[in-house]
Amino acid sequence: MSNTIEKIKCLIIGSGPAGYTAAIYAARANMNPVLYQGTQPGGQLTTTNEVENFPGYVDGVTGPEMMVQLQSQAQRFGTDVRDGWATKVEFSGDVHKVWINDSKELHCETVIISTGATAKYLGLPSEQHYLQTGGGVSACAICDGFFYRNQEVVIVGAGDSACEEAHYLSKMCSKVTMLVRSEKFRASKIMEERVRKTDNITILMNHDTEEVLGDGQVVSAVKVKNKTSGEVFDIPATGFFVAIGHKPNTDIFKDFLNLDETGYIINIPGTSKTNIAGVFVAGDAADHLYRQAITAAGTGCMAALDAERYLASLE
Repeated sequence: MSNTIEKIKCLIIGSGPAGYTAAIYAARANMNPVLYQGTQPGGQLTTTNEVENFPGYVDGVTGPEMMVQLQSQAQRFGTDVRDGWATKVEFSGDVHKVWINDSKELHCETVIISTGATAKYLGLPSEQHYLQTGGGVSACAICDGFFYRNQEVVIVGAGDSACEEAHYLSKMCSKVTMLVRSEKFRASKIMEERVRKTDNITILMNHDTEEVLGDGQVVSAVKVKNKTSGEVFDIPATGFFVAIGHKPNTDIFKDFLNLDETGYIINIPGTSKTNIAGVFVAGDAADHLYRQAITAAGTGCMAALDAERYLASLE
C-alpha cells in the first residue's frame, strides 16, 4: 500500500456516458473532478459499432468515437482523466476512502459511481468473434435492432428482458427465432403470452446455441441443438441477440451500499443519492431497465448536480 494519501473533492469511478457526463458538469461547477476509467475505458459503448439513437449525431457515430469525444469534452473543462480502477472502498466513516489498483489511497469528499454493468454472453468463441467484428452479435436489441430491418434474427433468453427484446425485434424484423435453453420460460406469464401470440416470433424450447456461423465478418446463420432429440441444424439469420442478463459492476460496494437482489445499486427515487451521504450513482450500475447511453448520460448529470448541492450544504 502507498503511504501517500490523495485528497479529492469529486471522484468519478467509471468512464461510460454516465461518468463522462458527470465529469463535464462537475468540472464546470469547479469541483475539480478526478475520473478513473476502469477496466473498460469508455464502457460498453466501445463494443458498439454504430450509435444512431443518441441525439445530435445526425449521421450516427461509432461507439468508440463517441466515447473519445465525451472524454475530450470532459478534459476540456478540466477533468483529470486517469488510467486505473477502484479495487476497494471504505464508506463507513466521515471520509469516503477509495483504493485504486490495490495501492493508491484516495480520500474523497464526494464519490460518483458510474461503473456500469456487463452483459452476459454464452461464451462461444464464434459469438465473441462476431461481437468483436460488429458483424451481427449484440446484447441490446433496442440499440442495434434497427440495423436488421426486414431481416431474420435469432435471440437467446427466457426472462422478461428476452421477451421484451424479442417483441421489439418482431416489429422491424421479418422473422425472430427465440431460443429458450430450458423447457420453460423464466419470464412472467404475460410476457410469455405476448411473444407466443406474435406471428413472426418462432419459439424453440429446450434448444442450445452450438455456434454462430458466418463468413468471418458478418453472421449468416446460427447452429442450434435440440436438447431433447439431439438434432443439430442451422437457422438462417443475419443477427444474433443475447438476452441472458447483465451483471452490474458493483461488487466492491456491497458492504456499504444498498444493492438489490441482482447487485444493482439502489438510489433514492428521483435522485442519484445512495444510502451513504456524499456517494452517488449514475448509469447502468443502478439501471436494470433502460440501459441506454442517453439515460446513463442523464443520470450522470443528476449525480454531478446532487454532488454539487451536497458540497454546498457542508459549507
